Amino acid sequence: MKRTERIDRVELMRTFVRIVESGSLSAAARQMNTTQATVSRRLQSLESLLDVRLLLRTTHATKLTDDGERCYQHARRVIDSWLALEDEVGKSEEEPVGTLRVRAPHAFGQEQLLSPLTHFLQRYPNLSVEWMLNDKSVDFLSDNIDCAIRVGAEIDPATVSVLLAEVPRCVVASPALLSQFAPIIHPQDLNALPWIALNTFYRQHIDLFEDASLQPERVAISPRLSTDSLYVARNTALTGLGVAAVSSWTVEEDIREGRLVHVLPEWQPAPLPVHLVYPWSRYYPARLRRFLEMMREVMPQISGMRKPERP
Repeated sequence: MKRTERIDRVELMRTFVRIVESGSLSAAARQMNTTQATVSRRLQSLESLLDVRLLLRTTHATKLTDDGERCYQHARRVIDSWLALEDEVGKSEEEPVGTLRVRAPHAFGQEQLLSPLTHFLQRYPNLSVEWMLNDKSVDFLSDNIDCAIRVGAEIDPATVSVLLAEVPRCVVASPALLSQFAPIIHPQDLNALPWIALNTFYRQHIDLFEDASLQPERVAISPRLSTDSLYVARNTALTGLGVAAVSSWTVEEDIREGRLVHVLPEWQPAPLPVHLVYPWSRYYPARLRRFLEMMREVMPQISGMRKPERP
């Protein structure tokens, strides 16, 4: 009976931490795949056990009391210790278990990363992965995400960011579009052409580098279309709508087959860094550590990727 009570108390603390980190009882219920009534009952049970009020709830907000803040800090440490115990006793140092929640960019997540992800799951049969595709920045706590793969994003000092690889980029246009303009000899000649802006990375101008030169040539552009989708940029470039700077791996076959032309190949946009990002914690479960090891190993080897040129 004592052991059952301890397990129940860990679950109560897990629920309380999830309420705090997700921002509400309803969000905690969704993330834990249970009902709001169950979450509310667990919160009341924890408050009864501790004989304190942990949360102040209004119609629009949930706020920690002073006791609730202290309880949250202690509960977070207890859960970290419990995860470490599960890893050690369950021998998941070698065989990670549970569910890893990963957010990845749409293009990467649909194509480049599916093969290593599949091999990873085949290697660890007791592990599950929630593979969520989203190009926007991640809020680890409210989104209940363990880690995220970010391309070209600024490093957030509040997180751990591990540089995995770089994605070379190139400037492309359809032969039909280029035939309507004078030959492109210098980057500034690109001013005369219509553009497709991949607005995650460039909007009104783009910097091009010649070989190893550190001084870029800044090209002002007038986009006919702005998009946050790499696929939209590539597909509309194929129609002749405009010039686009895209990840090289997406257009390798198009260039080879003549559907697109690699414009000024000696001038390149800066490669995009690829990071694996996750929140700071006192303890990282084996499933996250193993995933990081796998990503560090395979990412530079994936087609279209390369090892970072900087540390």
